[in-house]
Amino acid sequence: MVYEFEGKTEKDAIEKAAQELGLEKDQFDVEILESQKKSLFKNGYVKIRVHTVDTQNHVQPDFEGKIPNATVRAANPSIVSNPLPKDEFEQKLIDFVTEMIQKMGYNVAVEVMFREDKKIGIKLTSESSSILIGRKGKNLDALQLLTNVYAGHLGREDVRIILDTENYRIRREESLVRLAYNTADKVRQNKTSFLLEPMNPFERRLIHTTLNDIPDIETKSEGDGLYKQVRVIYKGVR
Repeated sequence: MVYEFEGKTEKDAIEKAAQELGLEKDQFDVEILESQKKSLFKNGYVKIRVHTVDTQNHVQPDFEGKIPNATVRAANPSIVSNPLPKDEFEQKLIDFVTEMIQKMGYNVAVEVMFREDKKIGIKLTSESSSILIGRKGKNLDALQLLTNVYAGHLGREDVRIILDTENYRIRREESLVRLAYNTADKVRQNKTSFLLEPMNPFERRLIHTTLNDIPDIETKSEGDGLYKQVRVIYKGVR
């Protein structure tokens, strides 16, 4: 299910969503639709869209893709897990992903990358990693979506499955943060706005969050469907 909420800040909007839906904050995905920093004459404003799990059909697409920092995992052995499946559920996930990619015509080695509360990371090792990733990660997103749907069919809608290969997720995240700052500099210099490429919900949220604290810049999502675009706008200092 999809809902929209508004608040003075992202935190305020998320807390409203959690309270009204009766859910914990880690039980739904958040997509920032619009963000405006507080100024002298305007109150701060954030509009979010919340994706919750549909327990009657399948899990909502999880494009979060955020890999926990490697140093954090090293400091916490409970997060750095045995790459071998520890139970029947993980074994079925490994078998499903392996068979799915092999039927696409590519060889792959699949193992558990990390385990966290209600989240499992799966690592793909293949000579065809660039194809599995696809343009802007769209193939990897599609494989991840199918894996999450399969997990839902196994009765584990509560678990999010993250697929990654060659650390694409974290490299993409770092690239988007640089893109956000570079775009902010560009629109500030030209005193205009700039529309970024279509992105999935997690990527758009990363852009919004990165630029949220810059006083003379605001962002908003535009378009329809899953892959919307973020417009970065110069609003000046009021």
